[in-house]
Amino acid sequence: MPHRSEKRRMEESERESASAGRKSGQQRVLLVTGVSGAGKSTALDVLEDLGWETIDNFPVRLLKRLLSRPDGEHGNLAIGFDSRTRGFVPAKIIDIVKDLSRQEDLLVSTLFIDCSSGELERRYNETRRRHPMAQGSPVQEGIRAERELMEPLRRWADMVVDTTDFSTNDLQQHIRELFAAEADQPMTVTVSSFGFARGMPPLADLVFDMRFLDNPHWVDELREQTGLDPAVGEHIEKDAGFAPAFSQIRDLLDTLLPRYQAQGKSYVHIAFGCTGGRHRSVFTAERMAQALRHAGFSPTVRHRNLGSRATDAVEGMKR
Repeated sequence: MPHRSEKRRMEESERESASAGRKSGQQRVLLVTGVSGAGKSTALDVLEDLGWETIDNFPVRLLKRLLSRPDGEHGNLAIGFDSRTRGFVPAKIIDIVKDLSRQEDLLVSTLFIDCSSGELERRYNETRRRHPMAQGSPVQEGIRAERELMEPLRRWADMVVDTTDFSTNDLQQHIRELFAAEADQPMTVTVSSFGFARGMPPLADLVFDMRFLDNPHWVDELREQTGLDPAVGEHIEKDAGFAPAFSQIRDLLDTLLPRYQAQGKSYVHIAFGCTGGRHRSVFTAERMAQALRHAGFSPTVRHRNLGSRATDAVEGMKR
């Protein structure tokens, strides 16, 4: 896996490729491919939600015929294909796309959805699905064969998204960030909560650790409640550290968000973490979302671990 700073550079490169401008009259065509189980279908679903026309498992040899339309403005078109698609030969696909890229009325790019072999094996074993290239062999052999077949397309793709550490929600969020329309659109702000004991959110731009606050988990009557319940909120607000910390974080966001927007950033994810992701982080995320609405933003709120079971083992030692 790439180093964190390298990963950040890769993500910025992906955003630049995804947001490349098009000339008037050009149709934006995105070819979406990748290894089976990595998340191609999820990516196409998000693109459809963003207003793209989407086609999955399209015979790539028919691309030229599909795109032979009268001149004029067209909507964004995303076409999915992979090793199961009829007539799938990577070298021929690359040649076809090179020819299409020479057409002045088209802006063609390729997105490759990848994932580590170990994680793909885990996903197939967990879902009990048959790998399309296993042919009665162990899933590892199917993954190995498909990766070898797909490698030319991976090397040639304009954008590569590695979903090894992504949940389905993480991938959805990343695709939205890459391909949400930019022109005259307000910046999309997400405020989330999570539990450090259950892993860091891989795509957060700003992470704030709320574990310095008194933990409601260790109050018997609050343990089964969450940061959405008034009693938990009252407990957290009584902590002398909450008000000054919240105020400073809010002031920081008041400074950063307009500057992000001025720089053309289309998506900002602000994450608040506590130990289990059920009390302190949830309450703070809700309060911060409310403050941001008063500041003129329209944040989406997500609580990753709100439904998780409250256990002493997750919360660790009493603090």
